[in-house]
Amino acid sequence: MNDEELKQFFSNMDVPPPDSERKKEALNMAVAAFEAQKSAISQNNSKIRQGSSWLARLISQTTSERKDPMQNSNRKYIYGGLATACFALMVGANYIVTQSTRSGGGSTEVSKTMADAIAEREMNIASAEQALRSESSAMPIPAEPPQGALPVPTEESFAMAEADMTAPAMQTRSAAKMAPQGAIWGAAPMANMVMGYDGGGVYAPQMEVEGRDKFSHDEENSVKQVKAEPVSTFSIDVDTASYSFVRQSLDNGILPQKDAVRVEEMVNYFDYAYPKPQSKDEPFKANVVVKDSPWNAGKKLMTVGIKGYDVEKTSAPDSNLVFLIDTSGSMDEPNKLPLLKQSFSMLLDSLKPTDKVSIVVYAGAAGVVLQPTEVSKKNEILQALQNLSAGGSTAGGEGIRLAYELAQQNFDKDAVNRVMLATDGDFNVGITEPNELEGFIEREREKGIFLSVIGFGTGNYNDALMQKLAQNGNGVAAYIDTLNEARKVLVQEAGATLFPIAKDVKIQVEFNPSSVSEYRLVGYETRALATEDFNNDKVDAGDIGAGAEVTAVYEFTPIGSTPLIDDSRYAPKAEEKKDMSDEIAFVKIRYKLPEESTSKLITTPVTDANEKADTTVIRETNWAEAVAGFAQLLKGGKFTGTLTYDDVLKAANANKGDDPFGYRSEFINLVYKAKTAASMPAQGNGGQGGEYPVPMPQPYMTR
Repeated sequence: MNDEELKQFFSNMDVPPPDSERKKEALNMAVAAFEAQKSAISQNNSKIRQGSSWLARLISQTTSERKDPMQNSNRKYIYGGLATACFALMVGANYIVTQSTRSGGGSTEVSKTMADAIAEREMNIASAEQALRSESSAMPIPAEPPQGALPVPTEESFAMAEADMTAPAMQTRSAAKMAPQGAIWGAAPMANMVMGYDGGGVYAPQMEVEGRDKFSHDEENSVKQVKAEPVSTFSIDVDTASYSFVRQSLDNGILPQKDAVRVEEMVNYFDYAYPKPQSKDEPFKANVVVKDSPWNAGKKLMTVGIKGYDVEKTSAPDSNLVFLIDTSGSMDEPNKLPLLKQSFSMLLDSLKPTDKVSIVVYAGAAGVVLQPTEVSKKNEILQALQNLSAGGSTAGGEGIRLAYELAQQNFDKDAVNRVMLATDGDFNVGITEPNELEGFIEREREKGIFLSVIGFGTGNYNDALMQKLAQNGNGVAAYIDTLNEARKVLVQEAGATLFPIAKDVKIQVEFNPSSVSEYRLVGYETRALATEDFNNDKVDAGDIGAGAEVTAVYEFTPIGSTPLIDDSRYAPKAEEKKDMSDEIAFVKIRYKLPEESTSKLITTPVTDANEKADTTVIRETNWAEAVAGFAQLLKGGKFTGTLTYDDVLKAANANKGDDPFGYRSEFINLVYKAKTAASMPAQGNGGQGGEYPVPMPQPYMTR
């Protein structure tokens, strides 16, 4: 209610003037309340927790406000308190007038008295504003909520500012809609909820950034008895997203969520000096090494390493790439859309001038930003990238549909046709059902259009969905947290990311019950296949890109060593003597060439001779096993016996080998960081280097 409305309201009231003493009493009460509020601010300064204001974002208009949100939040708090006190004064005066009238006293000169009250109110406001200007701009923010019930942000209040709503406010509005109801002061749930001041005179619960990212939970592979289950089958995996996410957590001093750690992705993050295949007609071969287990005495490790055939850049096929970019409000953070732009700009340097690039974006709706453009017109592509901005909700499913339509319109059967989805994984509009998305991508894959997924940022990263989409799209899933990682994924390993040399690659290992009593596949939980899937060419599996390496580790118990699982009382006993041969296991690899639909088979018998492999291969497998051990420790170390971080450091330092880009040295530093990392982020700091989480408006209750 503005001043004119107040004047009109009180001028129309047929009440006698207030008693002067009662008027002074009401004024003193209002001023005392205001001073008490300022005192509470000073007393609680040591408990300050900075927050982002949903209300401030809705009403912020000027450039100076955006540059100094803390100052503006403080000002709004004081103005809000002052306005409340003055309004209470007016209502209180009216109440006193009414009571005085009912007791028979007073005068009828309403207009004059009302004008005096309004003038006095405006004078008080001006005095308070002058006092506020003279104080430090860094006015402390109260850490405790004011007494009494607090207002609830309503859908109507959001709707009033819809036209001017900024992207962060849109994000907060979505959060408000999805927020759990019934928040009570001091009783936040264990999902890292903290109470914080929202900058606009209102307290709101806040959700910690750390721990809200979504990862699928998969139980670690268990130990199998060879007599009962001699065959192990899985699809290869060359994704690296898990390693980057784990690194970011450790760099922030926090141990990663256990479900964020996928052993195979940690191991396959690194390049390995395995022997190179000689021909693209047989694009890889298996290198198998058997050695004693470094973490369980009496057991052995069998490491299977595959090196893909590398394609020279000059002989690589053309590319028809569609950049599908998330520009929703949740991407409006430095480590999201800005980093995405820089990363894709790097990728352009890895492409040939004849390659074509298109850009599709999605937020509240999806649209084409750049029609297919040859990389020779690089400036046009860069300009389209740099003009992107974030805002709105996340219609990811509709964006995927439009990107595939554009890829199909420009399909080239002799080129690599690929959609590259870049997102934080927050799909909340359009096609959001994972099964529907997976089915759509699988059908498009059969047409020759593949999908790769590149994740950015934390806080609402949906890793579980991104993994499924990439696997169904015959593409890689990577996670970019720094420019160095962007360079690794999109420049140094561009061939492995873009150009497949084999598809539907499956591995099957059969253990000899005369030599091995039990075994366990380390990692690859999300890539397990049924035994009958191995020979079924209709069953999809992973792809290998040009020059990529794949490593898998088995731990097994030889006959004669103490197994974890006792023999069945009624099962036939193992022969004292090997009844077939000296084989430990038999490794089979099935794959298809990119343009073919019928698979080919590579087989490798494993014997004791595999313990005497080339020294370079042994060093490389030792490194892989050190990484595998570290990943298992991060997941809880259920099967790693006496292994410690110090044991990992010793093995890693001894087998670092060539490290031209410093990735292995970086890993060693991560092990040191894991030794001192916290189990969870401190309250009020989402583990993001001092950034505070976005407040989530919820119903408020009195203390």
